[in-house]
Amino acid sequence: MKPITVLLADDHTILREGLRALLKIENDMIVVGEARQGIEAVELAIKYKPDVIVMDIAMPLLNGLGATQRILEVLPDTRVLILSAHSDDPYMDRALQVGAAGFLIKQTSAECLSTAIREVNKGKTYFSAAIAKRIEQRKCERSKIKNESVKGLTAREREVIQLIAEGAANKQVAAYFGISVKTVGKHRQHLMDKLNIHDTAGLTRYAISHGIIECSVQVTII
Repeated sequence: MKPITVLLADDHTILREGLRALLKIENDMIVVGEARQGIEAVELAIKYKPDVIVMDIAMPLLNGLGATQRILEVLPDTRVLILSAHSDDPYMDRALQVGAAGFLIKQTSAECLSTAIREVNKGKTYFSAAIAKRIEQRKCERSKIKNESVKGLTAREREVIQLIAEGAANKQVAAYFGISVKTVGKHRQHLMDKLNIHDTAGLTRYAISHGIIECSVQVTII
């Protein structure tokens, strides 16, 4: 079986040496290169095309998140696993935005690191337990806020905003509910006033962000 090729990117030599030693005992992995700063990580990634990159965030000459973004633009099949002492929400959010497949804190055990490399190489995501817990907590908080916001709408208002967001004209909405076009116009204006939204595109964005419709339903939002 072909071993998982790994590139290490960290500006601390002793840490890179430690990681290399840890991974050397894994029969299914091979370290193909080491980078001391972000630009070098990009260059070595393009040169070696590793399966997985273990990437620090705080590095000179382009930080790890910037390097990750550049690498994945060129090598979308490469998986980047962030290994960092910086685990604050902004770092975590940015790591996910640029396409990192996982995020581990540096207190992580060697066994966890090896497992994470194998998992992300399979196309999965992997996070340290503490980070996974925070992601889930924030997801629940966002869901609660979303649900509370949508609860402010009546059942009819939710139906109207869904049809509008799906591109239905006032005449179509009127036919659906068996009401006049004028009444639909009043519903539409009431929704805009209630939500402090000023156009149909805004209603559509609201419907998507609050789960009333899926984003794939609407083709274009201006």
